[in-house]
Amino acid sequence: MYGIGLCHIECRTNYLLEMSGLVKPYHLVKPVAVTILPERSSHHQDNLPKLPVPPLRQTFERYLLMLEPLLSEEELDHTRKLVKEFLIPGGVGDRLQRSLERRASNKGNWLTEWWMQSAYLDSRMPVAVYSSPGVALPRMTFQDRQGQMRFAAKLIAGVLDFKKMIDSETLPIEYLGGKPLCMDQYYQILSSCRIPGPKRDTVVNHAVGKVAPTHITVVHNFQFFVLDVYNSDGSPLTVDQIYMQLEKVWNSSLQSNKEPIGILTSQHRNTWGKAYNNLIKDKTNKESVRAIQKSIFTVCLDAPMPQMSEQRYQSRVAAQMLHGGGSRWNSGNRWFDKTLQFIVGEDGTCGLVYEHAPAEGPPIVFLVDHVVEYMRRMEVVRTPMTPLPMPPKLRFNITPEVKKDIESAKQNMNIMSHDLDVNVVFFSDYGRNVPRAHKLSPDAFIQMALQLAYFRMYKMCCSTYESASLRMFALGRTDTIRSCSNESLNFVQAMEDPAKPVKKVFLLDKACQAHREYTHMAIHGQAIDRHLLGLKLQAIEELTSMPEIFMDTAYAVAEHFNLSTSQAGAKTDCVMCFGPMVPDGYGVCYNPMADHINIAITAFNSCEETHAANFGRGVKKALRDMRSLLEETANAKQ
Repeated sequence: MYGIGLCHIECRTNYLLEMSGLVKPYHLVKPVAVTILPERSSHHQDNLPKLPVPPLRQTFERYLLMLEPLLSEEELDHTRKLVKEFLIPGGVGDRLQRSLERRASNKGNWLTEWWMQSAYLDSRMPVAVYSSPGVALPRMTFQDRQGQMRFAAKLIAGVLDFKKMIDSETLPIEYLGGKPLCMDQYYQILSSCRIPGPKRDTVVNHAVGKVAPTHITVVHNFQFFVLDVYNSDGSPLTVDQIYMQLEKVWNSSLQSNKEPIGILTSQHRNTWGKAYNNLIKDKTNKESVRAIQKSIFTVCLDAPMPQMSEQRYQSRVAAQMLHGGGSRWNSGNRWFDKTLQFIVGEDGTCGLVYEHAPAEGPPIVFLVDHVVEYMRRMEVVRTPMTPLPMPPKLRFNITPEVKKDIESAKQNMNIMSHDLDVNVVFFSDYGRNVPRAHKLSPDAFIQMALQLAYFRMYKMCCSTYESASLRMFALGRTDTIRSCSNESLNFVQAMEDPAKPVKKVFLLDKACQAHREYTHMAIHGQAIDRHLLGLKLQAIEELTSMPEIFMDTAYAVAEHFNLSTSQAGAKTDCVMCFGPMVPDGYGVCYNPMADHINIAITAFNSCEETHAANFGRGVKKALRDMRSLLEETANAKQ
């Protein structure tokens, strides 16, 4: 049920995590860690290096090392034998490696197409919760529809300002250690949409067509509208003009008893694929669906959510971004296949949800920071109001069969939304300032806190996934940083031991160093996970029997990520969130600000062993204990 097609969430903007002292970390709109030069974004694309295929023996040596903290000695011995067989000169490993190297020489990137398919498009799980990340922005001060409209109008203008850089190819190029990064993902997020298929989905990018789309879609009370955002002379509408158009949309969609057609997109992909084909049999429905798919992005004007305590507010907002709160609330006020959906609630809740297939988190975080900064410095300029036509409402003919599909989607969404346990932790004791003061990488430090919290809760460690950017390479996506290591295990075991703090600090330092080294390896294309995936997919492509190494229990353990984690370092005081990768796991995303850390934790209520709030308390305690440890040792030295 849950495999590699699940949400391998990669939402990193802090690419290097300060490893190896090459650069400083960044969390800003114009990041410090990545040099940004205002030259044409496509300038360096053709000269970017290709993603390498790592040496076979190196990958399997590191694979065995990674398994050590996860397996018994007996299990390890069995896997060592399988690895030895796989690496026999001239054997199956050599053959697959050579095939992979041939693929790498013939393609711009040997991994990207496979990754897009195996991680996203082949997955049959719903995109809501299981794949699409959300971003919860800080609570806004408005509490009425006028405030909602004004905020939404400014937000739309901010995204169009970002689009201007995309269209003119003046998006600043990011550099890492003097090397340009691939900017391709930035060009995939506007005017694109996922389309369901019977066995595999596709993504269509309408921005690359002959006629680029000039409209967005706005959905209110489950009703979709086409809103043209450019004047006839090609200039974008002003904030005032957008506001007036949104008012028209609002006043034309006051009825709240309409069929929530958008909830169909939250279904299991096979179910939605069948419902989709059934829906677009009707000509009117097909035209309406096409208008949504072609739109630059979607804005969801949400109804207010039920009142909740201030303590639970941010967790509820994160859940609303991920799934809309269920069919009674805003889950039907979405088109989950749309790459970008900005959500603005009447009660001041706002954020976005994005379909993950076209891009990782960095372009999304950059866009969020750009829009928030644009809205902050934007001066409202009163403009002469030329009357604009009414934004047309998209019509859907609801046949009995479509109605049945909607009812089924409502039921499944309600089960899904009730099952997701979301806990947003605002850790206010300190931020990235403390680990930095002790010359430790903030990312490695937070990862060790997650390891400690998990170990204390379950008396064992687990396979941990942290995403690393491969954008040093042409069309690079991600690889995995394995945060659970022998060094992290030594540290967490020591923390439960009454030994002197000096030893514990030494082990913390070693664990952070090991994490930094693995990160450095990963961003340079030398991690193990994508190489293993490539060898496995190559075996499938060659129609050979699956090598035993991939049928081994150890491989299943290695791929069962009880902790699926990512850093989303933004200037904006927001938090990104995503669902767990496995039924008995956690999804953890964190944004380390200077003096506090925003952490979103998810789990499934259907699993008795996991509890997002308990794990959140464990993470806070781990962070506090680790700070105390650093201070005790510093004081002892004095």
